[in-house]
Amino acid sequence: ELRAMIDARVAIPHRDGPRPICEGDVLILVRRRNTLFHEIIAACKAAGLEIAGADRLRLGGEMAVRDLTALLAFLAMPEDDLSLAGCLRSPLFGWSEDRLFRLAQGRGDTFLWTRLRETGDAATLDVLDDLRSQTDFLRPFDLIERMLTRHDGRRRLIARLGVEAEDGIDAFLAQALAYEQVETPSLTGFLGWLEHGDVQIKRELDAAGGRLRVMTVHGAKGLEAPVVILPDTADYTPTERRQIYPLGGSLGWSGTRNETPAALQQAMEAAADLRTQEDSRLLYVAMTRAESWLIVAAAGAVDKAESWYNRIFDGLGHVGAVAQDFPTGTGLRHQHLNWPVAAQGDTGSDTEAASGPDLPPMLWHPAAPPTPAPRPLSPSQLGGAKALGGEAGLDTDAATARGTALHLLLEHLPHWPRAHWPEHARALLDSSETGAPEDLDALVVEAARVLDAPALVPLFAPGTLAEVEITANLWGRAMYGVIDRLVVSETEVLAVDYKSNRVLPQSPAQIPEGLLRQMAAYTDALEQVFPGRKIRVALLWTATAWLMELPPALLREAAARGELESGAAGA
Repeated sequence: ELRAMIDARVAIPHRDGPRPICEGDVLILVRRRNTLFHEIIAACKAAGLEIAGADRLRLGGEMAVRDLTALLAFLAMPEDDLSLAGCLRSPLFGWSEDRLFRLAQGRGDTFLWTRLRETGDAATLDVLDDLRSQTDFLRPFDLIERMLTRHDGRRRLIARLGVEAEDGIDAFLAQALAYEQVETPSLTGFLGWLEHGDVQIKRELDAAGGRLRVMTVHGAKGLEAPVVILPDTADYTPTERRQIYPLGGSLGWSGTRNETPAALQQAMEAAADLRTQEDSRLLYVAMTRAESWLIVAAAGAVDKAESWYNRIFDGLGHVGAVAQDFPTGTGLRHQHLNWPVAAQGDTGSDTEAASGPDLPPMLWHPAAPPTPAPRPLSPSQLGGAKALGGEAGLDTDAATARGTALHLLLEHLPHWPRAHWPEHARALLDSSETGAPEDLDALVVEAARVLDAPALVPLFAPGTLAEVEITANLWGRAMYGVIDRLVVSETEVLAVDYKSNRVLPQSPAQIPEGLLRQMAAYTDALEQVFPGRKIRVALLWTATAWLMELPPALLREAAARGELESGAAGA
């Protein structure tokens, strides 16, 4: 009915005049978050209504979250047979009970993961192998998103569990991001954080951004909406969990009802009266949330006189409500003053609106586009050649990709034991944007030659910096660059840039112009960042593990040529 009213542009009162109803005008209030609560959210989503979702979400109770948590638990410990079985049976992989039984039955002491690899199930193994290869490198959020997006997990979960599962999935992703703000983003740490307590997410729906809101009456205190629907007004007897009651200066235990002493019976009746009064106050809160239209319905039996439905029904009889047919049957309607027939400006007439006040002519002409700010200079894009003549083999894109891969290896390999370099190198480059190159083994050998060179050990010692971002002023403009390796001491600073050229200069005088300008820009920037310290810059030719320091005079000349060329281009 809400979908039909919105499509028909039913008018509702507004302080600026009648206007068509929209999802943000509707507030649906229930007494508790039971099956009805979740069914309403699911039905609204199925009808295509813009809905803000549940006001409170218990993360551990969401089926989609439990499936994703099982997957993460398996990735953290492949020997966890129960977690692997859970994620195989989930919509993420869609295994049947029979198929899982055939995999697990008769395996003895063999782990389920080992048995799965022996069967060679390609579709499942491709997904799990990809995720396992990334477990040590990606944050929990990235792992979840990889499963949901790259491996189609989100579509599979929603197809099986319904569109309401999307709330739980998005909340799980949000919790993974929140975890990264307070802890080191490790997978085992994240799983422990989730298991430490029952995570409940409370979402503030007082500003739902034009979306329909479904929440409990308690949560709606202080809120109002043009249209309020109360669907949960049927007979309801809350479970009495209290067992201890005050008896003057002592306490009494409720025990068996037919053996309750008179004093304890009076205390129990007094507590019941307080609950009834609180129930009446809650009903008052629910009814007074409506600004213009209150719709009361009952999902269930209405046999008890004290039910909200019967109390409201009796009250309508005292104010002259009239019978009216509704989509679910005959009910009562009470109207005060005149309800708008059509929304303002929605009469269907082609008559032009009355002319408004005279407006400045500037409002009828598009504003001039703003002058774009000059882009920051890049040290590697200051003009001049980057390689000597005779450089052959790879094209520009392939050479750039190879250089990027080599930079990654030199940045990360020093953090791992040398015996594991080939394995970590492949995993590292597989997760990069360009993927592992065909000559990966040759790249690892080249990186190892650099890292093993005795003369270069100080460059990769603890305390040195890798991939250092730097900004400064260069030739009257902002400059931004990344220095491959930076060694900072109390008296001097050494900046090193890796170069994977195949044809090498024999002396600094033969270095290509573009590389000289790049290193001159780094020198200028470092002098601004570290005033008073000696600045040294050098190129590290990775093909031969040769560190070539550049004379300051050569750099000043290259900087002057670059500044002159830049000024001519700007003029």
